[in-house]
Amino acid sequence: MQPLRLVALDEQDLQIVSAHVQDAVTRVGEIHFSAADKQLAIPINRYAWEKKRRFFSRRGERRRSVLHFNRVLAMRSVGIDRTSPDTVLSLLAIDFAATDAPAGEIVLIFAGGAAISLNVEVIEVQLGDLGGAWEAAARPRHGV
Repeated sequence: MQPLRLVALDEQDLQIVSAHVQDAVTRVGEIHFSAADKQLAIPINRYAWEKKRRFFSRRGERRRSVLHFNRVLAMRSVGIDRTSPDTVLSLLAIDFAATDAPAGEIVLIFAGGAAISLNVEVIEVQLGDLGGAWEAAARPRHGV
């Protein structure tokens, strides 16, 4: 399977990126925001939802990836303790709400009520796989 490379420049693109990073995990200490560069970078271990499961392979795979946000004016977080860098966060979705189009707020929603809110000039998001893949310990499940 080829490494995934996606770019989001509008709300529809961002929904596609959100679907590909659903159930990705990261550690608090890996989240890097540079106010001077207006960038947020989050290395993630994403579940490869796009990979077709085979009959004898009931488990999926995870891939090391980076989720990168450009043109970020400000970042706020809720429910994330920056003094606990080893805490694992599980990303559920990425949402967008326009405030003064094309500017708006991108919200990364994590399990357990944690969230990161980004005030952005425009949507400019990249998702890229970095290397190999490994078998996931389990397939993520969501209650209905």
